[in-house]
Amino acid sequence: MMELTRKGEYAIRGIIFLARSPKGKIALISEIADATDVPQTFLAKIFQAFAKLGLVNSYRGTGGGFTLGRPPGMITLREVVEAVEGPIMPNRCLMGGRGCEHDRKCLVHPVWRQVQEEVVKILDGVTIEDLARQEKPPEPV
Repeated sequence: MMELTRKGEYAIRGIIFLARSPKGKIALISEIADATDVPQTFLAKIFQAFAKLGLVNSYRGTGGGFTLGRPPGMITLREVVEAVEGPIMPNRCLMGGRGCEHDRKCLVHPVWRQVQEEVVKILDGVTIEDLARQEKPPEPV
């Protein structure tokens, strides 16, 4: 059904790293990748998607890298997940249009809609700041 992919997991790890960085510090993609144990090329693509949506600021050239685009308390878990996974869809019938031709008479359709609304509500209620405060930092090597 609805499952967070590795890409979604990597996206969350990367943005939490930025949320924990000192305010204004520009983090290199290699630094973020090393600290979060995420392949650098994969993380670079994720952060490009984040930059397009304003979740992060991207700086090019020497000393280039990334900072959060907004305060971590203003970025929801839903925004991060949807940036890489697309809209929250527990079932294809909620896509509208060509997704399902039985939606008008389907008895389960309203249930899927309710599941979607609840998941969205939960993810909207969690900020990156909340997660950055909770998660234990990695053990020193």
